[in-house]
Amino acid sequence: MKPGYLHIDILSRQTPKRLDDVCGDAILQWRTEEATMFLLCDGIGSGSSANIAATLCTSTFKGLLDNGFSFRQAFQIVVKTLEQWKDPQMPYCAVSAARILNDGQTTVLAYEAPSPVLVGQGIATVLPQKPFLMEGAIAYEYSCYLIAGEGIVLFSDGISQAGLGREYVGGWGSERVADYLSRLIAEQTHPTDFCTRILDKASDLSGGQSHDDATVVFARCRPGRTVTIMTGPPSEPARDAAVVRRFLQSAGARVVCGATTAAIVAREGKKNLEMEDMPSSLVAPPRYYMEDINLATEGAVTLNQLCNILDIAEPKFEETNSVTELYDLLMDADRIEFLMGSRKNPGSGGITFCQKGILTREKIVPVLADKLRAKGKLVVIHTI
Repeated sequence: MKPGYLHIDILSRQTPKRLDDVCGDAILQWRTEEATMFLLCDGIGSGSSANIAATLCTSTFKGLLDNGFSFRQAFQIVVKTLEQWKDPQMPYCAVSAARILNDGQTTVLAYEAPSPVLVGQGIATVLPQKPFLMEGAIAYEYSCYLIAGEGIVLFSDGISQAGLGREYVGGWGSERVADYLSRLIAEQTHPTDFCTRILDKASDLSGGQSHDDATVVFARCRPGRTVTIMTGPPSEPARDAAVVRRFLQSAGARVVCGATTAAIVAREGKKNLEMEDMPSSLVAPPRYYMEDINLATEGAVTLNQLCNILDIAEPKFEETNSVTELYDLLMDADRIEFLMGSRKNPGSGGITFCQKGILTREKIVPVLADKLRAKGKLVVIHTI
């Protein structure tokens, strides 16, 4: 991974037209190794029927991406379908689809949706639009580069049409939303409050009564926190030097899980390796100490114990040990990369490990990855 990884925090707030009903807008977000993507779909009408339409749209879009279609292809297929559903009886909705690459390059594709707003350094502006035609349907493309501290705001027409027929003939609109955000920036309002403040302002403009479902999504860039975990020796001894060099050049915190792995890193990195003299924990494996390594410990047992405590919502640790330290490092991280060795370890596959319920690294790392992703982490596994 190149230094300078940008992490995208997705903040959102929404309110239904009727407080006793569900919101007719749907939001979906996900991360890949290359980008963060999110959708805002505004179902026709309001309430449960609108929510069904919006949710169907988000799941269809994501399903197309999962089946190999590109971001633009998925958008075009969804819009083509929606063009045929311009009927109150059909699950029609407006769509805003955003993709932010890890270097900050941003693309928003919008169909029947308000223009997005760029929250820049000290000012907010509406992104310039580029229309494009798709088999009779008109959509718009918006693009920009984001740096740390900047972001984009998407919203449904419950925001852009706030105050319609009252203070503003045509509604609040994207330009006025951008002006309002600029004032919030000037007042040094914390960015985490932007979505709530926009919703509150839209409600005020509509006389305190929502005339439509309203949703705001704010995607904000910041320097990402990364952890790289090397566990298990590379497939061939000839690859040791290259893999260790890659590991030691990785950004953020570095963790070694495995005694053999630690020895390889020490040898190839020309570092002293020392073991904890008097381990205080009766449960967790002992630590190793090595220059430029945030944490080094045993492999399979550590990873299995970590997997067990990840199931606990808010664990209260009775002691600080190698497992709890690894847990804290991962909970603080945004991006976690596993360099998983594929060289066989005869010891980890023995009957003793099976009796103790200890999974090998080939089995435990994918399980860990799924649990960490469920906690909102971007997890990448590289087999070495």
